[in-house]
Amino acid sequence: MANSPRFPVNRRSFLAGSAAFAATPVVAQDVNDGSTIEIERDLSQIVRRNISSFRTLDWRPYFSDLNNGAILVDIDSRALHYWEDNGNYRLYPSSVPLTDDLTRRGRTRVTLKDPEPDWRPTPSMKIRNPEWPDYVPPGPDNPLGTRALHLSWTYYRIHGTHDTRKIGRRSSNGCIGLYNEHIEELYELAKVGTQVLLI
Repeated sequence: MANSPRFPVNRRSFLAGSAAFAATPVVAQDVNDGSTIEIERDLSQIVRRNISSFRTLDWRPYFSDLNNGAILVDIDSRALHYWEDNGNYRLYPSSVPLTDDLTRRGRTRVTLKDPEPDWRPTPSMKIRNPEWPDYVPPGPDNPLGTRALHLSWTYYRIHGTHDTRKIGRRSSNGCIGLYNEHIEELYELAKVGTQVLLI
């Protein structure tokens, strides 16, 4: 395109060379008119988005048995691991809480399987986002998607999402989100009483 900036080096070389100067603004010069455009203010502050680690895991370091199955959510790699009680294994990319303050780690369990979740913001969500509605009924616009697994922690769920951009990102207010087709599969496999560990 005639009006778009062109760089004298390829993108990979530019980014590799720029990493050494992460504390200073990075600029590139348009070879057509000599003007500069800022590419990234501070490369050390780049937030990696929409990524999941698809490294498979063994259940034994995390659970003593697979009675009722087991769910492991790795917050850092943004992945949910599920083992059936017969040892069959599935791995799903997930959304995770936006900040450490919203993140809860530890052991819990599935206490309710909700086939048509409705949504109400928590009191702290309403404080942060007073413009949000008080209630969203089940349906295509519901933030909890098509299915939800309630956990023993108040307000915490593993659920679907209608906004697929959230998967693989730090984007939730505390819950773990999956693509709707994945939560529908997990919903059929998981049981009330399935053990859950968030690490």
